[in-house]
Amino acid sequence: MSPDPTGDVKNIVIIGGGIIGCTTAFYLASHPRYASSSIDITLIEASKSGVAQGASGKAGGLVAKWAYPKELVNVSFSEHVRLAKEHNGEQRWGWRMVNCGSWEGRGESLESSGTSSGLGAVGRRKSLEKTLGLESTDGSSKDASSASSHPSDLNWIKPSLTDSYSPMAPFGATAQVHPYLFTTSMMDLAKEKGVKFVSGKATAINIDNSNVSSPHVTGVTYAPSNATSGSQTFPATHVILAAGAWSPSLVPSLPIAGTRAHSITIIPKEGTTIAPYVLFTEITLPPDLASESSTASPEIYARPMNEVYCCGPGDDSPVPDTVDEVEVDARACESIREHVASISTELREGTVGRRQACFLPVVSVGGGPIVGAAESVAKGLIIATGHTCWGICNAPGTAKAISELVMDGKIKCANLDKLRPSRFL
Repeated sequence: MSPDPTGDVKNIVIIGGGIIGCTTAFYLASHPRYASSSIDITLIEASKSGVAQGASGKAGGLVAKWAYPKELVNVSFSEHVRLAKEHNGEQRWGWRMVNCGSWEGRGESLESSGTSSGLGAVGRRKSLEKTLGLESTDGSSKDASSASSHPSDLNWIKPSLTDSYSPMAPFGATAQVHPYLFTTSMMDLAKEKGVKFVSGKATAINIDNSNVSSPHVTGVTYAPSNATSGSQTFPATHVILAAGAWSPSLVPSLPIAGTRAHSITIIPKEGTTIAPYVLFTEITLPPDLASESSTASPEIYARPMNEVYCCGPGDDSPVPDTVDEVEVDARACESIREHVASISTELREGTVGRRQACFLPVVSVGGGPIVGAAESVAKGLIIATGHTCWGICNAPGTAKAISELVMDGKIKCANLDKLRPSRFL
């Protein structure tokens, strides 16, 4: 007999230790029913290094009211504010409001400094489409985006290189977190409430098909990271698949693809202060950097503690077997460094801290993310993936919706009909 989704006895298994899985674990354990019922929550993560090893630890960490889809954003932004207030997010995961704008200008030659490698990013470049949400914003956002001069407090871009600067939204509509710290904090807070963490790779979602008209999940089989152990199985009344670009390995019918994105972090010289701006740039490159293209569009995120995150376009590199096998293209990272160095002495003189790559989960048929019950596959199976570049931003709204679905039997915080799995499977 199929388990009652709102019953008091639940074995919930979450597959994936990224921001969606970790935040969902915390919201489930924070639900009033959790303390008063017989409920076990287990999160399984394939990386041997723990949670936040994929896009959730290597993202920019932007949180914006103008992000997409609006169904999730409208819940998520206020939840981010609440979480930061209740759990000291400012100190714990770098929560703060930031200025965010579109910057256009010209890069300077790096030849005189001897820092140019002449290398460019490889592979077919793909836009990360982060600004698509601006197309559906209201008039107030459009008014705020009128072109203006170089901001007086934007102290790490040369004003002489600026052709135009346009705020993308009013101050207070864009915030940021440090994605690795936010994700690991969500997992730590979930553990404090009793959520179990297991290191291992999920290999199968077990489904009872004895009742053809109503198949239901029964467990998750996984290979523990400890190589001395064979496969093991967790019993489950509910399985939440939040494995990002790796989700189709467990539910092959999911139309999820992965876009590889490279990024670097830069630590400015001691004594250098970086004003809190996030810039979406359009740089006209100098001749020594324009071997493959005359322009570049890196995103630049000033972070607390004087760290700067910079990312470039995506590419269509194939998704590897596990997150631990993601390859970093050194040329792509160097290309990002050169491009941002061409418009900022502070970034040019800084030290590269990390060179990294990750895979963003994208719904290949368009739309998404995919959030909700996948009853066409099996009762008790819930999908939460395909968040593209907005996973960090939309994690709290997704987690709140999934916790309501599991604990209350329906999503109450928002109408997510456009995101339901039946539209994609």
